[in-house]
Amino acid sequence: MRRRMRAVAIAVAATLLLAGCSSDPLADQYKEGSNKGYIAGDGSVTEIPEGERGESISFSGEIETGEEISSADFAGDVLVVNFWYAACAPCRAEAPDLQELSAEFDGKGAQFIGVNVYDQADTALSFNESYGITYPSILDVQDGAVKLAFTGTVPPKAVPTTIVLDKEGRVSARILGQLKDASILRTLISDAIAE
Repeated sequence: MRRRMRAVAIAVAATLLLAGCSSDPLADQYKEGSNKGYIAGDGSVTEIPEGERGESISFSGEIETGEEISSADFAGDVLVVNFWYAACAPCRAEAPDLQELSAEFDGKGAQFIGVNVYDQADTALSFNESYGITYPSILDVQDGAVKLAFTGTVPPKAVPTTIVLDKEGRVSARILGQLKDASILRTLISDAIAE
């Protein structure tokens, strides 16, 4: 009986020890209890080879100025979709790089659109003014329809998340978390344009 109890105790201790060795960065952020209001990605990049891409992603919604736009409005161009909201510190940090890349590729085969997952129009417009953002953002706070459109392919698990759609509207790449090096996104866009 004692041997069995000792064996069970050793097995439980080993299990707990091994469980403590594994780490899930997103779960760790949640458990830390910092109340920062978001789960930040790690900046990891996922690229999908052209032959392995799924169906095109279709979405639509109202932008901060009240107009309706859809993915069809960008047909034939590479589309960079950035999920964000104004109080998100990494979103604010990457905003100048996104605007710079948007201006750099304007009229050269790529367009940008934001998807605001939290704010109302006034907050989004104020953010645009503060950071000089000239591309539109769909306000996805009411029903999450745009976020849902991506869920089956590469869900935007963290905010910010930046997704590059190829000329056919299929996901070619995703950056999960803050864009830390604009040259990475520049390369992903250029590669998608060149296809």
